[in-house]
Amino acid sequence: MLPADALIPTRRNRLNASREVEPVNLPGCRLIKGVEAGSEDIDILPNGLAFLSAGLKSPGIQCFAPEKPGGILMMDLNKDSPRALELRVSRGFDLSTFNPHGISTFIDKDDTVYLFVANHPEFKSTVEIFQFEEEENSLLHLKTVRHELLPSVNDIVAVGPEHFYATNSHYFSDIFLKYLEVYLNLRWTNVIYYSPEGARVVAEGFDSTNGINISPDHKYIYVADSFAHEIHVMEKLANWSLSPVKVLQLDTIVDNLSVDPSTGDLWVGCHPNALKLLIYDPSRPPASQVLRIQNILSETPAVSTVYANNGSVLQGSTVASVYGGKLLIGTLYHRALQCPL
Repeated sequence: MLPADALIPTRRNRLNASREVEPVNLPGCRLIKGVEAGSEDIDILPNGLAFLSAGLKSPGIQCFAPEKPGGILMMDLNKDSPRALELRVSRGFDLSTFNPHGISTFIDKDDTVYLFVANHPEFKSTVEIFQFEEEENSLLHLKTVRHELLPSVNDIVAVGPEHFYATNSHYFSDIFLKYLEVYLNLRWTNVIYYSPEGARVVAEGFDSTNGINISPDHKYIYVADSFAHEIHVMEKLANWSLSPVKVLQLDTIVDNLSVDPSTGDLWVGCHPNALKLLIYDPSRPPASQVLRIQNILSETPAVSTVYANNGSVLQGSTVASVYGGKLLIGTLYHRALQCPL
């Protein structure tokens, strides 16, 4: 094992601690009304209704609304100036400890819409499954999933009414051990497949698994490895196992992944400098960056920076999703932005 001081340069490289972002502006961007304390993940239905997870709290991370529980917001992207409004949740679900992280939707054959939410009540880890009631603008809580293989769920991609892949961004659930594994770069994080029949590891050996999503044809799973600055492409096999296909190396910390259902392009919320994200200084706020990745399965994928800001407008971007010529950019604990494309 390397001595502790020898690990410092490696850690700084993993966090991009010295990097400053070059601005890339989009004309006509505006902050989304109703988002004040984060919009960590965004998932958009084919009809233009967008779900946003808001109010995530994590030990040691900045929070602008520490006393307010998290919630799920919704906005209608078919409207000219949509406002994000919090959805009501059915009785019996403990809203006081709701701490939503990654989210994913699944539409069943009968058009029932399910919303899967990575939740951290009292900084533990569960996956909550809701049914979306569009006429009432509400969520009906159906099930809480707890499992020893899901100690630190970051993101989810739903593949059935009770079936999903999930990333564990840490191997341990204990807060001190989480910091230790990041410090030592243990590469013990993984991807889990869960069904009512059980859970199993389907990919492992990552530095820090984060965002996860699926290709429009459902043949491939994409996984962001944040501190390794990588996106992994894996083939989904008939038994739900994952087979590695390729790794795309980037120069930024990748967070959540969204997929354009019409083109298959990946839209990635990124952190140019994660040290600013983890150690918050309002005079030097964390930057935001959005990447678009085209033809990821080809030998030469096209990677372009669509948006980048030094934190003066948007701090700590985690996700970027597109619908109808509109780009939504969410953040870990700040505001959210809508831009025309």
